Amino acid sequence: MSVSASVTARRLAAAALAAGAVVAVVTLPASAADHSRPGRSQVEISAVQYDSPGPEDRSNRSLNKEWVELTNTKRHSVNLDGWTLRGEDGRKFTFRHYRLEGHATVRIHTGEGRDSRTDLYQDRRNYAWDNRSDTATLRNDHGRFVDDESWGRGRHHGGDDRHHGGDSRHHDGDNRHHGGDNRHHDGDNRHHADARR
Repeated sequence: MSVSASVTARRLAAAALAAGAVVAVVTLPASAADHSRPGRSQVEISAVQYDSPGPEDRSNRSLNKEWVELTNTKRHSVNLDGWTLRGEDGRKFTFRHYRLEGHATVRIHTGEGRDSRTDLYQDRRNYAWDNRSDTATLRNDHGRFVDDESWGRGRHHGGDDRHHGGDSRHHDGDNRHHGGDNRHHDGDNRHHADARR
């Protein structure tokens, strides 16, 4: 083999090795991405105040200091009609005729109040969330899982400060829902609690 042929062969081999290294570097992040956590939904539970601050006297003021916030992380609005927010006890709150605008947040309070674009009310007469341990689960109108947040014993908080309160006290009472007739509020953007007792 001539000197020039040997040099050419070495150059070709070096080029092939370099190309292989580039391909390996390029494919590594894609491979890592395949094993990453799936992306969150457009609507997510962004904050939970499960321990109402102040005296837990079941007053409407105290009940409304207990809430769950939902945030629309994208710019397009989402129709939440028929979506549900449920606790571990199985009782749920159902959204009625409510649309969450893009990049907007709505706070769902436990007690009674006048609904607006930023605040909705479950119209309950008792606390909805257990201070010691509970999970708020959001599902769409087809019953498909959208997001959840857990707190309390043995729960993983995710380290994102989305939970507030939680001094391991039980709420007074037995977390029963406001017994009702599943009525709608007057006007648009209203919802009701799907009361079980």
